[in-house]
Amino acid sequence: MTVPGPRVAPKRGVSLRTRILAATVMVALITVLVTALAALQLVRSVDTSTARGALGAQAERLANAKPAVREAIVAGLSQLNNSDTAVSTVSPEGVVSGSAVVPRRVVVQLRQGHIVSTTVREGGTSYLLEARPASGGGGVVVVEDVGAVQAITPTVLGRLALALLIGLLVAVVAAFFIARVLARPLVNLAGVARRMAAGQRNVTLEPSRIAEVTDVESAIGALDQALLHSEGRQREFLLSISHELRTPLTAIRGYAEALGDGLVPSEQVAQVGRTLETEANRLTAFTNDLLALARLEADDFPLQPSVVEVGVVLAAAAEAWRAAATSGGVLVEVEASPDATALVVSTDAARLRQVVDGLVENALRVSPSGSRVTLSARRQGASVVVEVADGGPGLTVEDAAQAFDRGVLRERYRDARPVGTGLGLSIAARLVQRLGGSISAHSAAEGGAVFRITIPAG
Repeated sequence: MTVPGPRVAPKRGVSLRTRILAATVMVALITVLVTALAALQLVRSVDTSTARGALGAQAERLANAKPAVREAIVAGLSQLNNSDTAVSTVSPEGVVSGSAVVPRRVVVQLRQGHIVSTTVREGGTSYLLEARPASGGGGVVVVEDVGAVQAITPTVLGRLALALLIGLLVAVVAAFFIARVLARPLVNLAGVARRMAAGQRNVTLEPSRIAEVTDVESAIGALDQALLHSEGRQREFLLSISHELRTPLTAIRGYAEALGDGLVPSEQVAQVGRTLETEANRLTAFTNDLLALARLEADDFPLQPSVVEVGVVLAAAAEAWRAAATSGGVLVEVEASPDATALVVSTDAARLRQVVDGLVENALRVSPSGSRVTLSARRQGASVVVEVADGGPGLTVEDAAQAFDRGVLRERYRDARPVGTGLGLSIAARLVQRLGGSISAHSAAEGGAVFRITIPAG
């Protein structure tokens, strides 16, 4: 037998709080970077557009001025020797006067009466150029160094970067507190789950305002109550079994001590022996049923499926129980179905017979003298239905719903009618489940109980 090694605790992953914090910081960082790139392009575009607007307005005013005034202004601006902004005039004949760089194509466009707005490059320097045609022909050209236009951009971007950095720091701090707030309900739930795993029940849950967490809290609360109910039922069952085991053990111990002390007269030895045998059989029945339940709950429960004729199984079961039934005045019979020979399933024949035997034994226990136990089978769609009906007191709706729960009917009727160990119907239900079928309990219209097994047809 392989001995299982010690359970290795799963490696603890990154906490939800850390994930939320990291995700929030990452989103904030991406937002800052995208904003900075967009702001850089926007600032440059705004600076250029503003400069072009000012140059265009200046060129427009000069173009609309009288020729003498215009020439005087241009001459004065040229004498200022401003390296950033320069002005030139173009005569109707195409002669350029002034300090501004004027490409030939601009001269041609001005003489044709076109407004020019472009960027030119001269001597390794780029210039914004705005040209406006004059009313008498020719025009005015105003240029400005692009470097001078964008000189303000680094200052603006520096201030913008500082603002974005402050925003990022605020986002990190906010993310830290938000992560704590969002993770706290889940941390509380983990603590509750650990206390439940340690055996604590009726655990108090601190309500959360998060809808999804509230759903988990409700599920854990329902699980807590289900575990409480299930463990209570198990304790009751174990107490019941302990009581039933104690009774035959007490009788066996008492008679054994009496025999050992020579207190049993010789003429009563045989009777004492039969009593001991009866009590030992009761203990055997309990232990066999408990072992059967343990095997049914194991993953390696063996099955040997084959093609099984249901009618043959029912006939064999009826024949096996006929003697016991006759001694109690009960008739055991098999109701033949028109398609009895066609009722074939692929299942474990021995396990199916075990289920039928358990149901027949249960039926004989509650059936009074003069009644009958009927075994029948029929096809229903893609399944075969097997029924065991008795002539006993029947089942209430509550009985039928709890018939396969361990020991429930036994505890309910132990003082009112003959009962067994309280495990037989539970074993039958587990067996049928292992066979891939289903089982249900019903109260017959004419009285008595009907146990119905449904197995997929082969």
